[in-house]
Amino acid sequence: MSIPIPFADEPLFLPSDIIFAWFLVVIPGIIALYLITKKSKWPVVWEYMRTTNHRKIGTLYIFSAMLFFIRAGIDALLIRTQLAVPENNFWVFQGEKYNELFTTHGTLMIFFVAMPFLLGLMNIAVPLQIGARDLAFPFMNAVSFWLFLAGGILFNMSFLFNTPPNAGWTAYAPFATEIFTPGVGNDYYVFSVQISGLGTILFAINMIMTIIRNRAPGMKLTRMPLFPWASLITSYLILVAFAVLSIALYLLMFDRMFGASFFAGDDGRPVYWQHLFWIFGHPEVYILILPAFGIFSDVITTFSRKRLFGYPAMVISIAFIGFLGLMVWAHHMFTVGLGAALNTFFAITSMLIAVPTGIKIFNWLFTMRGGVIRVTVPMLFALGFIPTFVMGGVTGVMLSVAAADFQFHDTHFLVAHFHYTIIGGTILGIFAGFYYWYPKFTGKLLNEKLGKWHFWLFLIGFHMTFLPMHITGLEGMPRRVFTYQWEDGIFLLNLTSTVGAFIMGSSILFLGWNIYRTQKYGEDAGNDPWDGRTLEWTQPSPSPEETFDPMPIVRQSDPYWYAKVENRKIRTTTTTRPQPISVETIQPFLLAFTLMVFCIGMIYTWYWLAFLTGGIIGLLLIIRFFTDERKTYYRKEHSNG
Repeated sequence: MSIPIPFADEPLFLPSDIIFAWFLVVIPGIIALYLITKKSKWPVVWEYMRTTNHRKIGTLYIFSAMLFFIRAGIDALLIRTQLAVPENNFWVFQGEKYNELFTTHGTLMIFFVAMPFLLGLMNIAVPLQIGARDLAFPFMNAVSFWLFLAGGILFNMSFLFNTPPNAGWTAYAPFATEIFTPGVGNDYYVFSVQISGLGTILFAINMIMTIIRNRAPGMKLTRMPLFPWASLITSYLILVAFAVLSIALYLLMFDRMFGASFFAGDDGRPVYWQHLFWIFGHPEVYILILPAFGIFSDVITTFSRKRLFGYPAMVISIAFIGFLGLMVWAHHMFTVGLGAALNTFFAITSMLIAVPTGIKIFNWLFTMRGGVIRVTVPMLFALGFIPTFVMGGVTGVMLSVAAADFQFHDTHFLVAHFHYTIIGGTILGIFAGFYYWYPKFTGKLLNEKLGKWHFWLFLIGFHMTFLPMHITGLEGMPRRVFTYQWEDGIFLLNLTSTVGAFIMGSSILFLGWNIYRTQKYGEDAGNDPWDGRTLEWTQPSPSPEETFDPMPIVRQSDPYWYAKVENRKIRTTTTTRPQPISVETIQPFLLAFTLMVFCIGMIYTWYWLAFLTGGIIGLLLIIRFFTDERKTYYRKEHSNG
C-alpha cells in the first residue's frame, strides 16, 4: 500500500505548494528547533497546545487563519497572473492545474480563513463583552480549534502528494464524483471540510450556551453589545447550515468511495447536491457577514463616541437577515430549471434581505451623524466597508432578478459581486476587529501609520481588482476559465484587475511588518486604549485567565462608558453562579489529530489504519468521560491557597 504516484507529465509541485510547504513545515520546524534550544520559551508552545482558555484559543484561531490566508492569497495572485494577458502560458496554470488552483483558493478562503478568523475574534471578545470568565465548555472549545486545524492541515496535505481537489469549492456533482474526477484529490476535500465543519458545529453550541447561560448579573439580552448578538444568531445559523453540509459531504463520500449513486449514475440526481450545498452555502454568506456587522457596530459606536442609533432595530434586522438567509438558497440555481413559481419565490426572498441590510446601513450612518468621530485604523475599515458593501448589495439585487441572472450566471460579474460582499464585508470586518481587539490578546497596540498604509493599499487594490470584473462579466467572460482571446477586447480590464490584486496583496506585507514591529518594539496598550464603552475594556491587556473577579453588575447597555461619564465604578458582586473551569489538557489536540490520521486511512483505503486510529479515538473519549476538571482545578486552588 503506497501513495499513488503522480502522472509523469505533471509537475510534482506547484510554486504555491513549495511556498506553502515553507509556511507549513519548514518555518514551523525552524521555530520549534529555536524554541527547543531556548528552553525558557519552549513551555509557551506546550502551554498553548494544552490550553482551554478562550483568549489563547482565539489567538490560535487567528494565527492559523493567517497562515492559511497567505496560502490562499498566493493562489489568488497566481490566478490573476494567469489572466493578466490573453492566451497566457504562465508556468503550468492551465487546464487541470487551474481547476486545482481556484478550488483551493475558494475552499481555503471560506472554510479555513474567514471562518476561523471570525471564530477567533468571537473567542476573544464575546466572553469579555458579556462578563463571562470563559466559554461555557472550555474543553469543547479546545476540541473545536484543533478539529479546525486538523482539517486545514489535511486539506493542504493533498498538495504534498500532487493530488489536490479540482471540483471547485462548491464541489458540484457529478463532476466531484469518482466517475469524473478519479483519484483522491476530492476525497481530501470531503474529509477535511467534514472535520473542520464538526469543530465549527461544536463551537456554535458552545457560543450559544455561553451567551444564554454565562452572562454577568444584569446583562440582559437587550443590554448586550451588537457583536455578541451577531455571534448568537450566527451560531444558530451554523447549527443548521453545517449540519446540512455534513450530510451532503457524507453522501458524496459514499458516492466516491463505496459506489453509491446519490448524485451520479442512473439513480443519482446532481441537482440534489446543489440543493444540499446551497442550503449550507447561502446561510454561510450570512454566517460570515453577520459577525462583521457586529464588529462594525461596536467600532462605530466607540469611535463616534455615541450610543448605537436604533439598537432594537439593529437587533431585529440581524435576526431577520438570519431568518431570510435560510430561505434564499435556490437563487444560486435559477438556471437549473426549477420553474417560474420557485424562481419567483426565491427572487422575492432574496430581494427582501436588502430591507434589513439597508436599515443597518442607515443606523450606522445616523450613529456617526453628530458624533465626535476619531479616524483610527479600525474606524477606517468601518468607513471603507459601508460604500463597498452597498455596491455589493446593489449587484446582489441585480442577481436576484431571475431573468437577468441567466445573463450574469457563471460570469465574472458574479465573481465580482461575491467578493464585494465577502471581502467588502467580512474581510474588512475582520481587519477592523483585529486592530480593535489586538490589545486584548497581545497587550499591545498596532502602529496607526502602518495600519493606514495597510488600509489604503488594500481598499484601492480591492476596487481595482473587482470593479473591472463587473464589466468583463457583462462582456461575457465566464468564471473558472484559464484564458481568453485578444479579440474579446477585455485585456486592459483584466490587466487592471491583476495589478489591483498585487496592490491588495502588498498591503498584507504592511500588516505583517506592523505585527512584528509592534510585538518587538511596541509599548503596552493599557486596559482601555480606545476609550471603550463595553466590559472588555475594564480588564487588563492582555486579558488574564481569571477575569471578572469579582463579577460586574450591569444596569444598562455600554456600562463602562456611562461609569466613566458619571465618574463612578461599576458595581460588583461576589455571589455569582458557578463559572466555567479552564484547565490544561492535551486530550483535545490528540483527539483532533488522531481523527485526521483516521481520515488519511479512509482516503487511501488503509482500513487497518482507520481501525487502529478509530480505537484510539474511542479510548480518548472514554478517558474524557471519566475526567472531572473540577478535581484538578480545586486541587490547584488548594495548593495555591
